[in-house]
Amino acid sequence: MVTTGKTERFACVICVLLFLAGCSKKNEVRPDHPRMAPNVRMQDVTFRSMSLNRDIQYRVILPSTIASQRKLPVVYLLHGGGGNYQDWSNYSDVAKYAESGLILVMPEGASSYYTNAVDRPEDRYEDYIVQDLIADVESKFPVANERGKRTIVGISMGGYGAIKLALVHPELFVFAGGMSPAIDVPSRPFSIKRWGQWRSHRAIFGPWNGEVQHKNDPFVLVGTVDPKTVPYIFLTCGNQEGLLPANKKLSKLLAARHFQFEADFGPGSHDWNQWNGRLPQLFQILMKQMKVQE
Repeated sequence: MVTTGKTERFACVICVLLFLAGCSKKNEVRPDHPRMAPNVRMQDVTFRSMSLNRDIQYRVILPSTIASQRKLPVVYLLHGGGGNYQDWSNYSDVAKYAESGLILVMPEGASSYYTNAVDRPEDRYEDYIVQDLIADVESKFPVANERGKRTIVGISMGGYGAIKLALVHPELFVFAGGMSPAIDVPSRPFSIKRWGQWRSHRAIFGPWNGEVQHKNDPFVLVGTVDPKTVPYIFLTCGNQEGLLPANKKLSKLLAARHFQFEADFGPGSHDWNQWNGRLPQLFQILMKQMKVQE
C-alpha cells in the first residue's frame, strides 16, 4: 500500500509539472525579429474589429516615402497555423517587395482558418478580414481601394484562407496565392490519431459533410463559381509535403474548369525555407496581375 501511494503521488506530481510546462510554453512570448529592407518602414496597428467584437493587431510594411495623394497596391499576407501576424516579417524576406511600391499587410488570424466558426460565434474571422481589416487599412494607409490593386497570399492555413476567400469574394481581389495551402482541411476525414485536430476543425466548419463545410470547401467552390470572375490563382507545394496530393487534385480541377491559374510543385518541405525561396516567382506573377512595374 505504501508503494502504491508513493507511485500515485509521484504520478500526480509528474502530471502537474507537465501541465505547468504546457501552460508555460503556451504563454511564452515569441521573439519578434523583423527582417527589414532599406527604404521601407514598419508599423503595427491595433484596432477594434466589429466582427470579432475585440481588439486585434496587424502589421504593415510600406515604402519609407510615398508621394502625396498617391495610392499604392496592397498585398494581404496570411500566416499559418500556430503562427501570428509577425511571422511573415520575421521568417521571410517579403519586406523588400515594399521597395517596389507595394503595401504589405499582415493580419492576426489565430487558428481560425480565416473562416466564421460554427461553434464559436465570436470568431467571425472571414468577416473580420473582408469587412473590418480592409476598411481599417484603407482608412489609415495610402492604399488603392480597387480590386485590380488588391491581392491576398497565405501559407499553409493562410494559404487555404487566401484561396477560399478569393473563391467566395472574387470581387475583392485580382490575385490569390496559396503557398502549401491546407486546402483539404474542411473535408479532411476523421482520424483517431488527430482527434484534437478533428474537433478543432469541426468547431470551425461544422458537422462533417454539412452545409457550412461545403460552403467553405475549395473543392466544392471550384465546381460552382464562375471561373471568369475569380482572381488569378497561384499554387505552390513542395514534393516532400503531405499536402501535395490535395494541391495536385485542386490544380486538376482548376484546369478542367479553365480557371486562370498557375501551379508549381517543386522541391521542398512544409517550411519557411521553401516558401521564402518561392517569393520571387510569386511576386513576379502578382505584380504582373496588378500591372505594377518592378
